[in-house]
Amino acid sequence: MKSLIARLFKSVTVMTLIMMVCAVPAFAEEELNWVEGGQKVDVGTNLAELELDSDFIFLNAEDTKKYLTQSGMEPSGSEIGVVFPKDENQTWAVYFEYDESGYIEDDEKAEIDADALLESYKEGTEEMNKELSPENQLFVDKWDVAPFYDNQLHSLSWSLLAHDNQNNGVINYNVRILSREGYISAILVSDPAKLQADRIVFNNKILSKFNLKKGQRYEDFDKKTDKVAEFGLTGLILGGAGLAVAKKAGFFAILLPLLKKFGFIIVLAVGAIWGFIRKRMGLKKEQAEHSEELPTQTEQSEHPAQDQDKDQEIDKQKV
Repeated sequence: MKSLIARLFKSVTVMTLIMMVCAVPAFAEEELNWVEGGQKVDVGTNLAELELDSDFIFLNAEDTKKYLTQSGMEPSGSEIGVVFPKDENQTWAVYFEYDESGYIEDDEKAEIDADALLESYKEGTEEMNKELSPENQLFVDKWDVAPFYDNQLHSLSWSLLAHDNQNNGVINYNVRILSREGYISAILVSDPAKLQADRIVFNNKILSKFNLKKGQRYEDFDKKTDKVAEFGLTGLILGGAGLAVAKKAGFFAILLPLLKKFGFIIVLAVGAIWGFIRKRMGLKKEQAEHSEELPTQTEQSEHPAQDQDKDQEIDKQKV
C-alpha cells in the first residue's frame, strides 16, 4: 500500500491523498458484487454489453454507485458500470456513464475547432483562478489528444492535460459513444505516466469489445419518433454546454466536477481497492473450501451408532 501511494503521489494532491487513505477502510462497509472476466456483462439496462476480458473485473450500475459512495465521492446517478484490472500493479479504471440527451447529430465532425476550445478553457480557467486560493487553482496546458471523431464507432474522443499549483499532472481520456437516444461516456482514469500504455489496453480490450444492443445503436435512430439533442459534437466536449458558456465559465465550471471525480481521486483508489478485493475474494475462497470439507448433517447421521461409539472411545482416551 505504501509503495503504491509513493508511486502515485505525483499525480494527486495532498488533500486527495488524505481523503483516499481515510476512505479505503470504507470499502468493507457494504458487499459489492464483483463480476470476474471471461464472460459477457450488461452495461446499463438493455443498453450495451461488454465481452469482459479474463484479466478484468466489473461492477454494474448499482454497485458502481455504491463503490463511489464508499470511496468518499458522490455518484451522479448516470453511472452504468466500471472496469478494473485484476493486476494490482496496474492503476487504471474505465467508468461508463449514460446520458439520455437525445440523438446527437455528427455534422460537426469535420469542423471541431480544437484550438478555439483549448483557448476557451485557458481563458476561463485563468479568470476563475483569480477567485481561488493557490492550493485550489488548476491550469490548462494543452491537448494530450485533440478531439477526433470515429466514423465507424460513432464516437468522439479527447484528452486534456492540466496541472495544479504544485505542478501535479491531471489527466483522463474521454470517449463519448453516440447512441440512438443519447451517449455513453467511457472515461479512462490513469496515472499520467502510464496513460499511453493504458490507452492501448482501453482501446484494444475494452472499446473494441463494447457494443450497443440492437435498437440502441446510432444507426437505429428514427427521425419520426426520436428526440434530437440540443447540442452537437462541440457541445458534447463541453459537457452539453456551448462554446460561449465555456468562455464565460471556463474549465472549472464545465469540467472540474468530472476532473475531481475521475482525475484526482480514482487514480489512487484503483490500486487501493484491489488489496481489499483480493483479500475478500481470498476469504470467500477459503470459506468455500472449508465448507466443502465439513460433513453435512445427512452425512453425520448416516451411521449414528458408529458415531456414538467413536465419541465414547475419544472420551475414554481423554480420561
